[in-house]
This record gives sequence, structure tokens and C-alpha cells, in this order.
Amino acid sequence: MNWSSTLFNKRKTLVLGLCASLGTVLPAFAQEQVVKIGHVAPLSGPIAHLGKDNENGAKMAIEELNAKGMSIGGKKIKFELIAEDDGSDPKQGTAVAQKLVDEKVKGVIGHLNSGTTIPASKIYFDEGIPQISPSATNPKYTRQGFNTAFRVVADDVQLGGVLGKYAVKDLKGKAIAVVDDRTAYGQGVADEFDKAVKAAGGVVVGREYTSDKATDFMPILTTLKAKKPDIIFFGGMDAVGGPMLKQMKSLGITAKFMGGDGICTTELAKLAGDALMDGQVVCAEAGGVEGNQKKGMEDFGLRYQKRFNTDVKLYAPYVYDALHLMVAAMVKANSVEPAKYLPVLAQTSGYKGVTGSISFDNKGDIKNGALTVYTFKAGKRDAIAIVR
Repeated sequence: MNWSSTLFNKRKTLVLGLCASLGTVLPAFAQEQVVKIGHVAPLSGPIAHLGKDNENGAKMAIEELNAKGMSIGGKKIKFELIAEDDGSDPKQGTAVAQKLVDEKVKGVIGHLNSGTTIPASKIYFDEGIPQISPSATNPKYTRQGFNTAFRVVADDVQLGGVLGKYAVKDLKGKAIAVVDDRTAYGQGVADEFDKAVKAAGGVVVGREYTSDKATDFMPILTTLKAKKPDIIFFGGMDAVGGPMLKQMKSLGITAKFMGGDGICTTELAKLAGDALMDGQVVCAEAGGVEGNQKKGMEDFGLRYQKRFNTDVKLYAPYVYDALHLMVAAMVKANSVEPAKYLPVLAQTSGYKGVTGSISFDNKGDIKNGALTVYTFKAGKRDAIAIVR
């Protein structure tokens, strides 16, 4: 008997049998597909608190979607969030955009700032990757002819326009000053506010500039104080707006302080401290829910607080809706491939999110976007009105 031949045959039979067994098992595992979705926001720098808020909204959406055990295109899907930090810096923003492209993400939620969203959008467009910004409001973002660019909030034309008219008609502003931080967002919303004030018959008595990293505003505030404004509008974020309010108080400036969604945050009260007087700040946030829709937003806030042990800062609900909306388009297209689900995403109409009903126009902008006008009382945001 040839013992070596017999041993070889037994091993061969064993290996073939094992392969046959694995052949019936491996396809079941192979059916699960990991789908990467990118998220970008500033997780470092002065508005890192807003960036983390955005990221938390994305995490909530991903966790809920994975808990459902979804299947798309006949495969069980596991979503993976690829979170990146752009530091509110355009160069860093394009670098992380390229990184997400290299990671083969199927879609991107972000960026937070207009200044990073706009340059990054070209990179996503060139690769055909859908991008939904939950917070970039500069009109240019959706006016570049990129069919991959969408946003779920109203833009600066609406935001600045509403606030400018409100300053003249409702607040009866007689002498209005404008300051901006020279970012794409800050300058954009300030320009629209300026136009709307003049269109409503108001007078802009001064226009000054600072930066999104500045800490000393005494020179520009001293210049404006001499012009006796009853309203000062600031185009920028809360990290600058809070300290500016403190320095206004130290100079004895009692003018109302206005701004867009960048200062309209729960964090402003902490940043301004006792300089935030009741009713002094009037700001507007893109978005707003009324009637029956309020419960959805309130429920989201409770779930968010339970999950992260902190309150929503500003944009988290919009990130949450944007990510769910993107996946809903994948489900409807029965594909996670951008080329397949992008046309479906573009046709979004009447999607019911926690931030309200979402429909896109032919530029990728939200149709009939709502704005909520707020003030602050006892350090808390207090809604004044919802306008469209």
C-alpha cells in the first residue's frame, strides 16, 4: 500500500470538503456591504463646538439606520461614517474632500462653513459624489452648475434679506451699522442685509470689517459708537459675536445686536456672559417648524440630549435630516452608487424631516425655506416668528 498516496488523497478530500462547506457560508457574509458616508465640519478652532454638534447629528442618523438592518440592491447594508475636520479652513477643506474621495465614500454631508463648502464642492462634483450641506448659506454654493450640490437650509439672500427688512420695519432702526468677518458666510449675509436695509428705506451709517479669528473689536466699535447706531448687524459666528457683545457693553453701546444663524446659537449666552441683555440680540436661523412639526423637532432634541448628554447647539437636526434624506434616495433608487441615486436625490419632494418638509429646486436649494427669528431672554433663545 502506498501510504503517502493514501494520506494525500485523504487530505485532498478533507480540503475539498471544507471548501465546499465554506462555499455555502461565504456568500452569506459577502452579501453585507459597507457603505461609507463622509461628514465634514470644523472639529478644531473657534467654532469646534458647532462642528461637534454637526458630527453628533450625523452619528445619530448612522446609528438609527444601522439599527434598522437595511437592505439595498439585495444586499444587507452597514453604513460607516467617515468624519473629517476641516478647521473652517478652505485649504484644509479641499484636502479632506480629496481624502473622502480616496476613501470611496458614496456621499458627503457637509461642510459647515460656506468658505469650506464651496471649494470642496468642485472636488465632489468632479467625482460625481452627492453633497448635502446642512448649513452653508452662501448663494454661490448652488450656483456653480454642480448637479451634486444640495442644501437643506435657506441661503443668505433670504436670511440677510429677511433680517434687513425686519431691522427697518419691525425694529424701527434709524441708524444701522454693519460688521462682517470677511468669510464667505459672514460677508455674504452682511451684504444681503445691507441691501435689504436700503431697499426697505433704512440708513446704513457704517460698514466695518474684522476676521473670524479676531479678539479685539475696540477700534471698530469705537468708530461705530461715534455714529450712534441703534442697531449693529454682525455677519459672522458666535465665537466672535459673544466677545463683541462684551466689548460693546464695556464701551456703553446699547444698540441692538443682529446677526444670522452663525450667532443664533445656544452657545452665544455663554460666550457673551452678562453682556447679553434680554431682548438685545435679534437673529435668524435658517429653518423652522410650526404646528404639528414642532413635536418632531422636540423629540429629536430629547433623543440628542439622551445620547450625548448635551443640548443641540444649532445645525445637528439639519445634518440628521440630510443624512436620512440621502439614504432615502439610495433606497428609492435601489442602489448606493452615486450615479444611480443622484437623480433620485435631485427629485426630492415633500420629504418629512425633523426640520420640516424638504423639497429641492433645480439648483439643489431647498424650496420655500423657512427662517426662525429669535431673541434671547434670561440667556435662553426665544422664538419671535417664523417667516418664509
